[in-house]
Amino acid sequence: MDLVYKNEKTLFALMLVLSLLVWAVLVTGAGWIALAYGLAFFLFYCFAQSALISWIKGTGVRITHEQFPDLERQIAACCAKLGLEREPDAYLLQMGGSLNAFATRFLGRDFLVLYSDVVDGLHDNPDALNFYIGHEIGHIKRKHLNWATVLLPASLLPLVGAAYSRAREYTCDRHGLAACEQPLNAEFGLAALAAGGRRWRTMNKSAYIEQARETEGFWMSFHELVGDYPWLVKRMAAVRALAAGREAEQPRRHVLATLLALFVPRLGVAGGAGGAVVTLAIAGMLAAVAIPAYQGYQQKAAVAGAYAAGLAASTRVERYLNEHGKVPTLAQAGVAVGGGALTIDPETAVLRVTAGVQGAQGAGVLVFEPSMDEHKRIAWACSAEGILPQALPQGCH
Repeated sequence: MDLVYKNEKTLFALMLVLSLLVWAVLVTGAGWIALAYGLAFFLFYCFAQSALISWIKGTGVRITHEQFPDLERQIAACCAKLGLEREPDAYLLQMGGSLNAFATRFLGRDFLVLYSDVVDGLHDNPDALNFYIGHEIGHIKRKHLNWATVLLPASLLPLVGAAYSRAREYTCDRHGLAACEQPLNAEFGLAALAAGGRRWRTMNKSAYIEQARETEGFWMSFHELVGDYPWLVKRMAAVRALAAGREAEQPRRHVLATLLALFVPRLGVAGGAGGAVVTLAIAGMLAAVAIPAYQGYQQKAAVAGAYAAGLAASTRVERYLNEHGKVPTLAQAGVAVGGGALTIDPETAVLRVTAGVQGAQGAGVLVFEPSMDEHKRIAWACSAEGILPQALPQGCH
């Protein structure tokens, strides 16, 4: 099986030629101004990406031979099987119920992040987890992350940029399939992404693949053409076909949807001199929004830390309530408190956790409120005060 999707190399070559032309026009036409914008963009990118990496390293659990050695051996085996000589730095991250993984890169180092829910959901079938690991190794091995800046101008164009992104996903699915000992387990990995950490076990994958026929319609064709990911039903069909030694016969897209997608650029317009001006303008806009984006990363990291602290404290308080029948102090519950960042109401046991970042709406606070359900069990509801909705984890609103 060829690990590279049939269209990726062609699309990469087209993207590279178009991007180099745009960069050449920028440098020769705008001179030092273009270089100044490029340097500013790079600096802001470093700040934003460093915030993401810092959050991963400061929040996630580093996977080593001492910490989760089973996952460390699994990642090492997938790297060896797929021919990746240098293993990425791997972390396990709790993402509030999301089943996924991702790879990223910063200053020459590759990072692989596994979401804890997908690891737990596939606990009974670790070979299915190899699909996720292999998929992200595919991004690293194919150097998709390395070329992102060079290919930036062409990635803004309609149809082409999105098509290349989808081709990369198909390529990485092939790597995920190759990482599995049994091809069927690659389907189970995608089933978990579709149906969740429990229902994937009983999901009818053949019926799911049949849903791909619905993608022939105008709207589903259009939204796939302007999106960076293929429809999951089509990815499942492709994986099953590859496991059988053949290419999948995917449904055709609607012709009118393709024509409309030509007029829906990914933040760009047609090439030439006009494209150079637009690309330069986009670089300026990116520089203008980079500082707010970095601040947003900071708030998300602070809120994630506060949410984790609140969950841990609620577990200890709940245990004390069940054992003693009264509201404890944080010290009685065994909760460490630093600088008043976490408080408990002595009457209602409501927990309040300060996020530690001064956001657009004031100091952020997460509120964990207990209640008794019909089975006399304590349930916790999370709400927020002064925190932007996009910074909240999935389990809080």
